Amino acid sequence: MEQEKLRLDVNEKPKLTKWIILALQHVFAMFGATILVPILVNNAAGETVLTIPVALVTSGIGTLIYLLCTRGKSPVYLGSSFAFIAPLSAAFLKGGISGAMTGIMAVGLIYIIFAIVIRLIGKNWIDKLLPPVVIGPMIMIIGLGLAPSAISQIGLNAEAIIDWRGVAVALITFLTTALVMVKGKGFMKIIPFLIGIMVGYISAICFGLVDFTPVLEASFFSMPSFRIPFLSYTPSFSALLTIAPIALVTICEHIGDHTALGSIIGKDLLKEPGLEKTLLGDGVATFVAGFLGGPANTTYGENTSVVGMTKVASIWVIGLAAIFAIGLGFLGKFTALVSTIPNPVLGGVSLLLYGFIAVNGLKVLIQNQIDFGKSKNVVVASTMLVLGLGGAAISIVSGDLSITISGMSLAAIIGVLLNLLLPEEKEEVVNTKQNEIKENVKREEKIKEEV
Repeated sequence: MEQEKLRLDVNEKPKLTKWIILALQHVFAMFGATILVPILVNNAAGETVLTIPVALVTSGIGTLIYLLCTRGKSPVYLGSSFAFIAPLSAAFLKGGISGAMTGIMAVGLIYIIFAIVIRLIGKNWIDKLLPPVVIGPMIMIIGLGLAPSAISQIGLNAEAIIDWRGVAVALITFLTTALVMVKGKGFMKIIPFLIGIMVGYISAICFGLVDFTPVLEASFFSMPSFRIPFLSYTPSFSALLTIAPIALVTICEHIGDHTALGSIIGKDLLKEPGLEKTLLGDGVATFVAGFLGGPANTTYGENTSVVGMTKVASIWVIGLAAIFAIGLGFLGKFTALVSTIPNPVLGGVSLLLYGFIAVNGLKVLIQNQIDFGKSKNVVVASTMLVLGLGGAAISIVSGDLSITISGMSLAAIIGVLLNLLLPEEKEEVVNTKQNEIKENVKREEKIKEEV
């Protein structure tokens, strides 16, 4: 399959005006998910664990750290991780803010340790541990697992009372974005999401779905509520085992996201800059986020989708988006304004963004020519998809220790184990099955001709 040419390669810098607009598009792409994590964690914990300004600042700082660690060779944006919502809430309930933040810093250290091990002994074992037949379904689960979030934002989930205004706004946003992607020319084709969000936001105002009260009440400048260890709290390891084990699974997500991005831009990011450098960047970024009182960082599929659809892979654009995110954390009025974007607008854009992630997982399977004539591949992929999307969960309880593995985490672990433990099929068996299929097709064609 021929790789579509990038409009801007990794180290190419656009002109100033386009540079700013392209960076803003990435800010809008990550904004909804980044601020949603603090909201969901606080709702689950029943208290304020995370704040939106700190999440934005640590997202930007983390991205700049990542770009430095990877020497500007990987156009990845880091944002708040959804994988830690439940563990972070549980860690807070068990050990307070000290337990939650200590756990996040521990996650960052685990990433760093993995990076050092890969640096010392190489990463060939990872190819055996995580082949395309495991990575492909994992990426699909990341995208499809977010699908209910998009449907909920639009207001089309079964439990919701359908508001025709919200559905109309989501439809306007979706169609605008899609039409710009398909029919847009020149620079407009590069910023479909930004145009879609702007048109959707204006339509939401016309339908009376935007409340400007938070903007009027917010101050122009405000200092984010950072939580610094030994100043705001004393680090505690009481809840460490509640949150730290999830790092082993998000490392798989890290590899999956980099594989997806690599397939988009036509580069093997696990070789150059190298998995040890990408993990180091993610790990240091997450440690710093926890040190400042923010959520764990992760590579953002939303921004990967923007790179894929716009074919702009410039790290200059990613870096400027990170600087904008840091600035937004200190601008009370603007943060409040962007937070007034109603869910239907975000849902309309997410229909494309989340689906694009899933399609990239499918592309990994196709480009690596995974043979689903082999029963082992069918078992690994199908089991992962059902576990990842079916809401499966396993809880391990031992005294005061309680660990729950669910969704993508469980699917990733089971996929890896199945791939390692199931024996390879003998080539003769596979060939026999293929020959049987061909013979059956020939018989059916002959019957049709006779009829």
